[in-house]
Amino acid sequence: MAATKVLDRLKVGASPPAPGGVLPLTFFDVPWLFTGPVERIFFYPYAHTAEHFTAHLLPSLVSSLSATLHAFYPLLGRVRPCPDGGGGYEFFCSAGGEDGEAIELTVAESSDDFDELSGGGPRDVARLYALVPRLQPPEADGSFALAAAQVTVFPARGVAVGVSIHHVACDDSSYMHFVKTWAARCQEAVGGADAVPVPRPPFLDRGVVADPEGLAARTLDEMRQLAANGPPPPPPAAAGQPPKLVIASFALTRDRIDGLKRRVAAKVADGGSGTGRVHCSAFTVACALAWACLARVGSRADERPRAHLLFSVECRRRLAPPIPQEYLGNCLRPCFVEVGAAELLGVDGVAAAASAIGAAVAGLDGGVLDGAGGWFHKILSLVPERPMSVGGSPRYGVYETDFGLGRPAKVELVSIDKTLGTVSLAEGRDADAHAAGVEIGVVLPEADMARFSSCFADALEELCD
Repeated sequence: MAATKVLDRLKVGASPPAPGGVLPLTFFDVPWLFTGPVERIFFYPYAHTAEHFTAHLLPSLVSSLSATLHAFYPLLGRVRPCPDGGGGYEFFCSAGGEDGEAIELTVAESSDDFDELSGGGPRDVARLYALVPRLQPPEADGSFALAAAQVTVFPARGVAVGVSIHHVACDDSSYMHFVKTWAARCQEAVGGADAVPVPRPPFLDRGVVADPEGLAARTLDEMRQLAANGPPPPPPAAAGQPPKLVIASFALTRDRIDGLKRRVAAKVADGGSGTGRVHCSAFTVACALAWACLARVGSRADERPRAHLLFSVECRRRLAPPIPQEYLGNCLRPCFVEVGAAELLGVDGVAAAASAIGAAVAGLDGGVLDGAGGWFHKILSLVPERPMSVGGSPRYGVYETDFGLGRPAKVELVSIDKTLGTVSLAEGRDADAHAAGVEIGVVLPEADMARFSSCFADALEELCD
């Protein structure tokens, strides 16, 4: 395996110094407390040597990160147990100065194949993790860091920017707000002629997330009870060495999406799956197609009567009153979808899946927080059912992230590997927003990836002819 050599580990604080302070965890944050980071890698072509990178690009990456952290200062800090001993948790960031908070920026050089790693074909996930920064381990008092970054130069080939942010700190909307702010400030620093405006600063007032029913405290109590009973037993392990996991991307072009939407709508209208009209967006058909393909990959060993899908819905504009899109934190609710396994595996499986997904999304119109008290238990109850889950969204515009190096050649949401059956969604790589489709990322064992790829190609041919 090609080596990745660490050149430096920098501590980057806010400039000017951040004010610091304490922020509460909301009921949107608490369920993510004991999970892990969201990890992405942004790949950019770069035709210069490592020495040129260190002398010219790295200083701009560091100074722009420092300026960005001034506004996003909660990411500099930690989550810690509340000092009052009441069992709660809070975000804490000490005030700036010489001993102020900082995040670790790893600077590395890789001799791996940049073109292969930034392609869409199956790649060993372990190779990508050499480009992903690790969060510092938790302290003895239970506190833990929230963010880390890494820049890796592939001499004369490219640069990879890796960003890890613990999910308790923020959702994907805030994650991309942070990264795009860093990128825009870096464009300014390198003197890019077409520099985009720096996004508006984050909104930090967590008082806008009302919790009159005490959902944050209730959810934390439920999590403690679960921990006291011990972790659930792991699934039976297969004999021998675990299979190598590979990650691959599958493109749905705009014309394919439109064809899928027409075909799904026609099947639903014909009574083949569900009744009436269906909310049939690009997200809907992309999820439906991935779900049907994953079901076929796993059908030989899985005889469950129902198939389940779990994805998150962004709530900022759905709350009453709405909260600013720049709100820094989590503002997601789970959306639960299920269909008969035989229906999903059938000839009209994509239409059945799309109909169920559309109905679930439409059901949110009655109240986005309905049933919030039962979300945590519902998610736990689905774990044995091995639901497909979804990370990312085409709406976040990951391919618009330009550090002064142009559009990324590839963006990879690597952290989907933590749970098999999770797929990532992003907008397509086409620079024309009107023509861009959807990119689906999948992590599977090698043999299963080959079956998924074949199923994906067959499904497109069947549904879009």
